[in-house]
Amino acid sequence: MRAVDQRTGPYMEFEGFVAGAAGRLLHVAILLTGEPEAARRLLAGALARTYANWQRVRGDDPYDFTRQELCAAFARTGRRHHRGTGVLARLSPLERLVLVLRIYEGVAEEVTAAQLGLPPERVRVLCNRAVAELR
Repeated sequence: MRAVDQRTGPYMEFEGFVAGAAGRLLHVAILLTGEPEAARRLLAGALARTYANWQRVRGDDPYDFTRQELCAAFARTGRRHHRGTGVLARLSPLERLVLVLRIYEGVAEEVTAAQLGLPPERVRVLCNRAVAELR
């Protein structure tokens, strides 16, 4: 029986994606959680879901898919597990999420709203409130 060589095809594509995007995605996770270990766990889960869906997402934008998975996981657990440290700790988890998507990642207001299941006006208010809080 021959061993499966994972260094071919889709596996190599995924590995290349991780090599190129993991640093930026980890930074997003750290901004959200404020805790490097929690950020690593959050990112590992998002990358695992990306890999599980690789055949479908590799033709699209795997970075966007992974970021959405990362943000969805944070939104599900943000209030319970991610207290955060640093300057963003003053913000609620939802304000942090909106601020990171809108300001750091440059995601359009309408796209952010759709991803979070919020009206665009609510995203605008949350972003403005977060920016004012940080001033």
